[in-house]
This record gives sequence, C-alpha cells and structure tokens, in this order.
Amino acid sequence: MPQSLAISTHGLTKQFERQIAVNDVDLQVHAGEVYGLIGPNGAGKTTLIRMLAMAEEPTVGEIYINGEQLLRDRDNPHLKRQLGYLPDDFPLYDDLTVWDYLDYFARLYQLQEPHRSRRLKDVLELVQLTHKRHSLIATLSRGMKQRLSLARTIIHEPLLLLLDEPVSGLDPIARVQFRDIIKVLQEAGMTILISSHVLSDLEELCTSVGIMELGYLVESALLKNLYQRLSRQQILVTTIGDLEALRAELNHCPQVDGIEALSDTQSLCVHFSGGVEEAAALLRSLIAAGFPITQFHRTQENLESIFLKMGHQQTS
Repeated sequence: MPQSLAISTHGLTKQFERQIAVNDVDLQVHAGEVYGLIGPNGAGKTTLIRMLAMAEEPTVGEIYINGEQLLRDRDNPHLKRQLGYLPDDFPLYDDLTVWDYLDYFARLYQLQEPHRSRRLKDVLELVQLTHKRHSLIATLSRGMKQRLSLARTIIHEPLLLLLDEPVSGLDPIARVQFRDIIKVLQEAGMTILISSHVLSDLEELCTSVGIMELGYLVESALLKNLYQRLSRQQILVTTIGDLEALRAELNHCPQVDGIEALSDTQSLCVHFSGGVEEAAALLRSLIAAGFPITQFHRTQENLESIFLKMGHQQTS
C-alpha cells in the first residue's frame, strides 16, 4: 500500500446481528487531507469511524493506518499513538480543572516532563483556553468544553485525527472557532477525517468528501472534482422590466439549460452550462437588447445541494 495513504480500507464490513451497519467499504484518505464524511443518520458513519479508531472490531475487511495494517484481536499500541479520536459523546470530568484534565491524559500517554507541561501550554493556547486553565470544567460553556475535548484528543501529537460530529449543538461562533483550529491542525500536517451534518463547515474545511448511504460508501472524491461533475452553475438575473420577455430572451442562449422563476420577485434562476466569458457575453446581450437588469449574479450549487440531489437519486 502506498505510504502516502493515511487511511486505506479493503472490504470493510460491520454486522450487528442481522443489520449490516458498514458494507464492503473501500476508503482511501491521503496524508495531509481533511476528509469529510457525510450522510443521513444511520448511514454507518459513526461505525466506520469507530472501526478506524479501534473502538469497534470489523466483521470482515482490512484497515491500514499510515501503511501499517491494524491487526485484529491485538492491542496495536504503536498505531494507537498515531490516532486521535473524538467521539460525539465523550464524557468530561466536571470536577477537574482544565489543566488537571489535560495533564491526566498526557500522563496516560506517558508524556514526560518538561515536555508534558510545554505540550499542555501549547495545546491550551491552540484551543484558546489558556485563560481557563485553573477553571473547573463544570463552569465552561459548551463550545469551550468541545475545544477542551479536542485538546485532549491531540495532546499526544497524533498523525491522524478522527472527529465524529464535533460541532453538533454548537452555536455559530463556537463552530467558527472550532473550524479555525481544524485549519491550523491541517496546516501543521495532520490528516483529519471529520463527519458532520453542518455541510457548510465541511465545504470550507475539506479537500475530499465521502458520502455514505445505508452502510455503503456511494461516493468518494476530491471536493473540486465533485463540484465539476455534479454542481450546476446558476445565474440569478433580476429586472425591473417584463419578466416573461426576459425569459424568452434567455431561452435563445444555447448555454441556458433551464429557467426557474423565483416566487414573488422580479428574478429568474438560470441554469447555465457556459463559463465566465459566456456569462459576460450573455449579460452584454441582455443590456444591448434593452433589458433593465438590476442584478446578474453567478453561483454554483453548494455541497448541501449536491448531497440532497444525490440522496434523491439513490432513493428514486
């Protein structure tokens, strides 16, 4: 297996009694990537992450972490040191201070002084909790607790970070703070696999995404390739003139693949297959034809639109 792969699985399957939670998954995540795992509840995301984190035994299949095979029924201590795993329900000890909590986990990973204290200071600074080092965990906000959980996950400097729904229940400001920390970790060379329902966050963070449905990995691709293949380009055109006349004019353009009227507005959403130059030519032709255009805005469908469209294709 190429050394550049941080994660590689072959035929990975997990069955609970009669239910198959993860079905024959071949997953490849390159070193240094931020890989987003998306899919509805029950799709198998958490079970897949738990198997990668060695918290769950596969029924069949192979897992390789940074080129080394994860051996079943073994402790795999060398591999465990390379992993940081943040489940969506990890308990915090409310009666400990922030410093004592992190120090406890640093000792579990056998970090020795003076490196241990230095590492605690660095991690607290990264997650912006230095000012809370002597505070009881019970007094922290939800966002602070989640950042502390992340600090605990990276205290031993893992190469691979596995994050299961890390921003669920966080307010928008806390989500932005968490997202910024993930970006810093990626810039430091860490490989990160993250599952989330907040697709706008993944859109900003991820280099690649995998889409799971009913235990299957139905799509796995670089985010930019997924956009090229599945994201339709749209142009929002607004006029203070005759909307139907504008629609008729737009229909003459060969790059226009469809037009939707936006209710109670003087706007049309135009599905457009051309590039930037063709869009500019279209705007010039509309103005030359005398249409009073007040808005002409080109966008692409986002990750959420792609995901919903793919989900519809799977079920139809």
